[in-house]
Amino acid sequence: MSYVVAVRALCEFTAKQGDLDLRFTPSPTAQEGIAGHATVTGRRGPGYQAEVALSGEHGPLLVRGRADGYDPAQNLIEEIKTYRGQFASIPDNHRHLHWAQLRVYGHLLCAQLQLERVNLALVYYDIGSGAETVLRETREAHELAALFADQCQRFVAWAEQELARRGARDAALATLRFPHADFRTGQRQLAKAVFQANASGRCLLAQAPTGIGKTVGSLFPVLKAAPQERIDKVLFLAARTPGRQLALDAAATLGAGTPLRVLELAAREKACEHPDKSCHGESCPLARGFYDRLPAARQAALAHVTLDRAALREVGLAHAVCPYYLGSEMARWSDVIVGDYNYWFDAGAMLHGLALANQWRVSVLVDEAHNMVSRARSMFTSSLERGALRAARAAAPPLAKKALGRVTRAWSALDKEHGAPYQVLPALPDALLDALQAAASAITDHLAEQPGPLDPALQRFYFEALHFARLADSFASHSLCDFTRDGRDSALCIRNVVPAPFLKSRFALAHSTTLFSATLSPWHYYADALGLPEDTAWIDVDSPFSSEQLAVRVASRISTRYQHRAASLAPIAELMASQYRDRPGNYLAFFSSFDYLEQAAALFAERHPDIPAWLQGRRMSEAERAEFLARFVPGGRGIGFAVLGGAFGEGIDLPGERLIGAFIATLGLPQVNPVNEQLRQRLEETFGAGYDYTYLYPGVQKVVQAAGRVVRTMADHGVVVLIDDRFDQPRVRELLPRWWGIGRAPSAG
Repeated sequence: MSYVVAVRALCEFTAKQGDLDLRFTPSPTAQEGIAGHATVTGRRGPGYQAEVALSGEHGPLLVRGRADGYDPAQNLIEEIKTYRGQFASIPDNHRHLHWAQLRVYGHLLCAQLQLERVNLALVYYDIGSGAETVLRETREAHELAALFADQCQRFVAWAEQELARRGARDAALATLRFPHADFRTGQRQLAKAVFQANASGRCLLAQAPTGIGKTVGSLFPVLKAAPQERIDKVLFLAARTPGRQLALDAAATLGAGTPLRVLELAAREKACEHPDKSCHGESCPLARGFYDRLPAARQAALAHVTLDRAALREVGLAHAVCPYYLGSEMARWSDVIVGDYNYWFDAGAMLHGLALANQWRVSVLVDEAHNMVSRARSMFTSSLERGALRAARAAAPPLAKKALGRVTRAWSALDKEHGAPYQVLPALPDALLDALQAAASAITDHLAEQPGPLDPALQRFYFEALHFARLADSFASHSLCDFTRDGRDSALCIRNVVPAPFLKSRFALAHSTTLFSATLSPWHYYADALGLPEDTAWIDVDSPFSSEQLAVRVASRISTRYQHRAASLAPIAELMASQYRDRPGNYLAFFSSFDYLEQAAALFAERHPDIPAWLQGRRMSEAERAEFLARFVPGGRGIGFAVLGGAFGEGIDLPGERLIGAFIATLGLPQVNPVNEQLRQRLEETFGAGYDYTYLYPGVQKVVQAAGRVVRTMADHGVVVLIDDRFDQPRVRELLPRWWGIGRAPSAG
């Protein structure tokens, strides 16, 4: 069995040296890089060969890649690198890596064409000026063969170790047994569907209720399928920390006694040891000499079966390397990677980039996937604010200040043309966009000439402008361009409505993607919005719970519509008090907004001062949220007032007597406002279901998530009171879980 390694990966493993340096330096975009390569190769003669596929073996290694170009007439192989700014600012350790790659290609070419020697050229193409700086050397074939052998030999011990571990991993996973005595109700059904999706290389949408063990029920079948389907990596993606911890625990249980390597990717701000320092060797001691110490740290990391945040920190500090970037390196050598959605789905997602570069076969598990539509929209939305432009211009150096002045004038013209508080523009504002791109180029040129930190206000606007410009390049009917005015300030936004066009490539690259949640109904909403393939499978998993465990009652004589809220407060207070006195204990009461919550809580406290109550506050800190949840103790009594869709509407676990009931005084519909109305209109044009996709489905999904806090285990019993007459409508009822037995709430009074 050969170990396949790309030329770039081989050289990055063996030839990287010196500091980790993440000071922002202006580099070409991917599109500019492609265009730059095309420009250079287009300048060459008629016999010039571009993108030359090369491969060669050394022991167990199969090394392959594509050389940028070869000119047979000159016997010259070229490696093309695009850059922006001063050639002298390219770090020496970067050039060292570039030479290493080129010499490997030189050896592979000599071996393939049986050449005695070859001319090598590193071509650095300046995107700004179009000029080429060429570094040349001539090497004998035997020299290059020796260099190649040395590179491979330094990698081969690691490769043989990884090959042996992969073989042992696959052998262990082929005989993997479920870690518990038996499957829970619904868990086997979920596991079978996930296994079949991986066996057939399809995507799966799985609606699976809380309490069946979704994490183990999805991870086990993927690992079981991995040897047969030659799956290299399993990515478990979750929106919240508790979901990621469950995945780490499940992977540790399933992988016990096997060589399965599990990695947690934490957010950089949480993993950073020196938040007051910049990510380069002149500032941070953990960046200084990072690549020189990385081999020892990488080897030491293998002693940990689970490389969670704590383990990465331990290894990183022991070897004086940055724990966060050690984690990024170990992603190449791990089997199960647990992290946030953005590591795979974002425009510049790290794991997606690595999978493309290394041709990994990946199975993706997306937990709490009902969050994906809103999260994906935010990934492909960008907003610019006039106040931020003013702050950036005030801090800009002279040339950038002049360019930002042109942006200001173009923005003023836009202000005059569009006087309404909110409106959707018929097209992108070309004059402003041209000025914005020119300003970004001016700031880029400044950085190229004078590398160093930018003023924070200027840097923020610069990054926002780059993101805005990238989205402008792909602007189409999947997004809106809207303009909002608020006094003297205004904002221009490219607002994604349908993320499907951006996500289709992610689903296409993965061998299989399973999206699961307790609330994925109706499935076609998620399939349409996310761009899932046409052959995506759907399963609605049986619940382990029965209607005897959860009494669901509808208070259909109360309307919580905005115009009826004042009239709803008194009957809601009496309904809650009646239920509480009938069965004292811990309850959550959900409302559609903080205003509504505060009005309801004030009247409730006035009428029933003997019933303990506590409120979710606006912008609560992590400690304040923990304090709110700490009130829910076994044997406790009282009502916690919370906002539906907020921190306490999902992702919290209060089993047994910690929570025995919930009042949901809202249908959960998003606010009717100009932005949502534009979303409704665009979704109606795209899918013919504007109201449902904008309001109804997202609203009811939040209701079901909140209700799901009550019954968490087979021993739990509780009550959910749905307070609004619209819960009686058939179109709403059909979106509620099948296992609920829905009755009438007694009239308040």
